[in-house]
Amino acid sequence: EVHLVESGGGLVQAGGSLRLSCAASGLAGDRYAIGWFRQAPGKEREGPLCIRSSEGNVYCKDSVRGRFTISSGTAKNTVDLQMNSLTPEDTAVYYCAEADGTIATSIGPWRNWGRGTQVTVSS
Repeated sequence: EVHLVESGGGLVQAGGSLRLSCAASGLAGDRYAIGWFRQAPGKEREGPLCIRSSEGNVYCKDSVRGRFTISSGTAKNTVDLQMNSLTPEDTAVYYCAEADGTIATSIGPWRNWGRGTQVTVSS
């Protein structure tokens, strides 16, 4: 069973940066993707914001590209989301999720989710 744990959230001023980390355990096989999502208060879940798949390919959606970067973390089976130039509109609970497949081929439904980490950006 895949288990995901997010960390790194917190309170930051507008213009600041945060680095989120997603620690994954129980990954089976060599073709999987980790994606970051968010859900702001009163809004639907948004994402994936960025994806990193097991072959090393990465993707970020247009709305965050250039501010958000996804990468392999320093610890094994971690995927980090570096967020720069944060604005109050980035305030949300950020989740990571796992899916079968890769960016190079295709990614299946997001099937395993972490519990989220709160990011609050003050103006």
